[in-house]
Amino acid sequence: MDATARGPVCVQGAPFWRQTITPGGSEDCLLLDVLVPQTPANSYLPVLVQIHGGGYDQGNSESNPGYMMVNQSEGGMIYVSMQYRLDAFGFLDGGAVRENGAANVGLLDQRAALHWVQRNIRAFGGDPSKVTIIGGSAGGGSVMNQMIMYGGVSNPPFRAAIAEYPWWQSYKNQTILEQQYSEMLTYTNCSNLSCLRNQTTETLINAMQYTMDTGYNTGVYGWGDFYYGPTVDGDVIRDLPSNEFKRGHFTKVPLIVNRDGFEGYNYSPKNETTQAMETLDLQTIWPYAKKSFFTRLYELYPADEFNSTLFQRQQLYGDYIIDCPTYYMATATSDWGLPTWKLIFNAGTELHGADSPFLWGFGTSTANNATLANIMKDWYLGFVLNLDPNSVSNSGTPKPEWPQYQSGEDFGFSVMDVNYTMMGVIPDMDASARCDFFHGQSYVVRN
Repeated sequence: MDATARGPVCVQGAPFWRQTITPGGSEDCLLLDVLVPQTPANSYLPVLVQIHGGGYDQGNSESNPGYMMVNQSEGGMIYVSMQYRLDAFGFLDGGAVRENGAANVGLLDQRAALHWVQRNIRAFGGDPSKVTIIGGSAGGGSVMNQMIMYGGVSNPPFRAAIAEYPWWQSYKNQTILEQQYSEMLTYTNCSNLSCLRNQTTETLINAMQYTMDTGYNTGVYGWGDFYYGPTVDGDVIRDLPSNEFKRGHFTKVPLIVNRDGFEGYNYSPKNETTQAMETLDLQTIWPYAKKSFFTRLYELYPADEFNSTLFQRQQLYGDYIIDCPTYYMATATSDWGLPTWKLIFNAGTELHGADSPFLWGFGTSTANNATLANIMKDWYLGFVLNLDPNSVSNSGTPKPEWPQYQSGEDFGFSVMDVNYTMMGVIPDMDASARCDFFHGQSYVVRN
């Protein structure tokens, strides 16, 4: 390997509801891994900071190894990856938590790591003014949450963002948040937050699993959802993401956003064979959905357009949780005049996360096209180094020009479509009545 690992680094965390919890990490700190090129191109390199995915439920700073990206940068980039607290450790909410601590501390862990990079990356040869954040799935959702944090700050600890297949799961309402908190108390035989803070890590892990099992078995959340995650707490996250992007309440930075071909497949039950079964399932995901919601939903996703209930469900679920959010983010940033690029990845498995092996190298059996992998990394390196995905060809592999979203005189929603036989610009298929419907139903779907 040409890149050299420097780390892990222990970083002082954010204000925590429990001071000493960092899953996979050490006490009283969160961990960062720093990867630098053995022969830096200059003294102050651009920095790519990875926020790992995993449904706010799993993953760590080693989830996306950055060696391939750093090596292809030819000494031009530093790579940093972070850990943050997950599940109830990072996202326990409720009135008692807000009164005596902080909600969304998993997101605050991420922000603390980004501030550490600002303060310290010069010591590794990095330029704190040239930091790009990247993440896929819940990492992509985290990138989005960093953009809307505190209503969108004017001087963020990053200059650009890459949101890969951004996971916009439902932001639970106050009733469910209080239920989560109450279930944690029940399992631990506690009556207040102070008691919870004094429990062992093992006890809290068991209590968290109990709350997740109870929530699923009682129909509080359903197939494809993850019980814990970011919430609208009125401070760190001030409104639902769709509303924040509609109103311009987000940090204004250049953006790359992408998605894969079949985002909903992995998160759809494989035993549903009728629309009635599908509706019952979706009512668990969207408890505020009424008859008119489903009437319009099935008008937009008629059963005769799909070869099975499974593929109907995968399409509408993928649209709701990832496909449409890429459209919302791309239109919002480009409407504000920010350089924006969107890509649809129809190679590899075409399922959720299909592009990851082409960028990071894990699961290489599905990254079976070196030419495509080189092009993908060159596009991302161009953005990290120069805020333009078309500006780098370190691999020497010819690649098509990737136009900005909403560029040109026709105001088209232009996206790069990538598959094994063709890479070219097409209209954004997510700029559709289906996505407009979900956007108009933000409160119902809670994102």
